[in-house]
Amino acid sequence: MKLQKVLSALVTVLMVALLVVATSASTSAQEPKQNDGEDQTNLDTQLYLIVATNQSVADEKLPAALDSVVKQLRATLPFKNYRLAATLLNRVKNEGRLDLSWIGAPIISAQSEVSPLTPSFSSFKIRVVKLAKNTAGETVVQMAGFNFGARFPIQTMSVASANAVPVINYENTGLQTDISIREGEPVIVGTLNVGPSGDAIILVVSAKRTSR
Repeated sequence: MKLQKVLSALVTVLMVALLVVATSASTSAQEPKQNDGEDQTNLDTQLYLIVATNQSVADEKLPAALDSVVKQLRATLPFKNYRLAATLLNRVKNEGRLDLSWIGAPIISAQSEVSPLTPSFSSFKIRVVKLAKNTAGETVVQMAGFNFGARFPIQTMSVASANAVPVINYENTGLQTDISIREGEPVIVGTLNVGPSGDAIILVVSAKRTSR
């Protein structure tokens, strides 16, 4: 009789223990897992599209952040005027990627020639944006697979009629490269000559860690 009571008590204790273990496992499975070792650093990237021209247009004031870039452009390129066509600000995770596509006004056209019927098509991609150290131990931002492309309208001729109709063709231009830049410092990535007028698109990029 005593043996039966002992066995019954042991079975009860075992069942309670199994129930506690099962409840604990279920609770742990429902709790979100936290990976304290994962890098949560983000970077703000800025792409500036600058149009360089020798046409008689107003020489616009560019942002103060580009003063060093403008000084370099005026010292090395033979253009009279520079204007900022677009600024793209995007946030990307460290070791993440960036992929943008957009439609806008013609990049190289004068303001009086802008037409909703002749937009430009652009794309900007970076395969990997990554913080790293250079040989001097300075923090740099690596941009692997930097890719800018654009399709822009070019007027090739006009159809003779009472109201001359322009003939528009779209031309492709672009740049692909891998670069490393100092954090927070705008740098010239490349220059693309476009259009029959000899204008150029200058690509300037910068990146820095976000404060939050």
